[in-house]
Amino acid sequence: MTSAHSSPYPEFDYIVVGAGSAGCVLANRLSADGRHSVLLLEAGPKDSNIWIHVPLGYGRLFKEKSVNWMYQTEPEPELGGRQVFQPRGKTLGGSSSINGLLYVRGQHEDYDRWRQRGNAGWGYDDVLPYFKKAENQARGADAFHGTGGPLPVSDMVQVEPLSKAFIQAAVETGLPYNPDFNGASQEGVGFFQTTTRNGRRASTAVAYLGPAKGRDNLRIETSAQACRILFEGRRAVGLEYRQGADVRRARARKEVLVSSGAYNSPQLLQLSGVGPADLLRKHGIDVVLDAQGVGHDLQDHMQVRIVMRCAQKITLNDTVNHPIRRTLAGVRYALFRQGWLTIAAGTAGAFFKTNPRLASPDVQVHFLPFSTDKMGEKLHDFSGFTASVCQLRPESRGSLRIRSADPMAPPEIRINYMSTETDRTTHVEALKHLRRILNAPALKPFVVEEVDPGAGVASDDELLDFCRQRGSTIYHPTSTCRMGNDALAVVDQRLRVRGLEGLRVVDGSVMPDLVSGNTNAPIIMIAEKASDMILEDAR
Repeated sequence: MTSAHSSPYPEFDYIVVGAGSAGCVLANRLSADGRHSVLLLEAGPKDSNIWIHVPLGYGRLFKEKSVNWMYQTEPEPELGGRQVFQPRGKTLGGSSSINGLLYVRGQHEDYDRWRQRGNAGWGYDDVLPYFKKAENQARGADAFHGTGGPLPVSDMVQVEPLSKAFIQAAVETGLPYNPDFNGASQEGVGFFQTTTRNGRRASTAVAYLGPAKGRDNLRIETSAQACRILFEGRRAVGLEYRQGADVRRARARKEVLVSSGAYNSPQLLQLSGVGPADLLRKHGIDVVLDAQGVGHDLQDHMQVRIVMRCAQKITLNDTVNHPIRRTLAGVRYALFRQGWLTIAAGTAGAFFKTNPRLASPDVQVHFLPFSTDKMGEKLHDFSGFTASVCQLRPESRGSLRIRSADPMAPPEIRINYMSTETDRTTHVEALKHLRRILNAPALKPFVVEEVDPGAGVASDDELLDFCRQRGSTIYHPTSTCRMGNDALAVVDQRLRVRGLEGLRVVDGSVMPDLVSGNTNAPIIMIAEKASDMILEDAR
């Protein structure tokens, strides 16, 4: 893989920075035919932590520093000055190794909106073939789904009575039953599908990188922290990275592909001299390209959770807090890959409109048969379950900016949750709608009382105050290197960084705006489509 000319550094056709949801896809697809050499760099360790591969293990990894960047926002003005914890994967598989495992693509309209904003080739009809190409759908192939792809998409293994009752309750309030949120329409209530296989997590490291690891033309380096992209003029030619105590360099004959996520990708561009010129000069960084849009337009989904006390000892709380039941759950999983340890961060879900005039749902509900004060912390000592609302298309926008020229320093993250009237109103109306579901007849046998916020929180102002006190991320940051044709767009419709050569960004940061749902499946789709474009351009 080393060039015959005089370069003292190893050379590859492609350098992929970040082995996350997108990077593992790129590494697999670009190395598949053996014609191109690929270096894949990951700042975190190998995905050897046992809890990565157990679906319920996301609770153990939520604050596990060895595989999690554990970022924090700056104080959020509309959330009472609270900082909001931002977990992001730092291991092979990236956030697909620590996420909630839900397979949700978003709405057809999301992608048509991307196309209508000038991003040719990104409408729903354009991206559907890539969703299908990635997928190995347990239910079989149809007009919306594929089989034979690397990514397993499976039905829930653990279907317990609370989730069934939630679905029936939502139907009682007027929502249609929807067996497939990724099919013809998203609206309705039903069970989520997950990126699992035989009761185990199928991260992109497992699904894409696993089959590719033995290829001679693919080199994978872990614990390799990217420091800066190397340029000759305005062409990206390589990367400098830190591995242990050593600072190393590698050259890219064709392209450098940045796939470090919505936080780390704009951070790396800024550290490398690509970003707002005043910010770069402030930190003593030579400006390669004054790109004001790098780190601009940060978007994220916010969630607000309602906690209910359950009348029956059938929740995960009851199993976790009982030594014998907890042990039996572990044995059942070890022997049969069944039971509580197979559940995702949402068993049942719903998509509804807070206003009937809307063209498509603007709220997503995640239902969970357990409860806690904060995700990743100890479960309540009472029988409890949770349902959360998430505004799907927030108007609020934030930013990502480096704090210094030190690549090890965490960036400054400002999301500005609920900074518009639409966002505030949507959350309040969503909570009111969710309460109607939780008080429907089908759930009556399971409900003692609403614990949080509780019956005392009733008016719109009180509900809004509850959102400010309790609102948090649902872990979907995007759009900090967004695609487009306007002055603040960072990449073009082929994901090439505008104004530069030999450099693309391929991950959730390129989304023109947030999709209406969980982001992992769309990010994998983006990387599948990008792989084809990169190989086309290499001919």
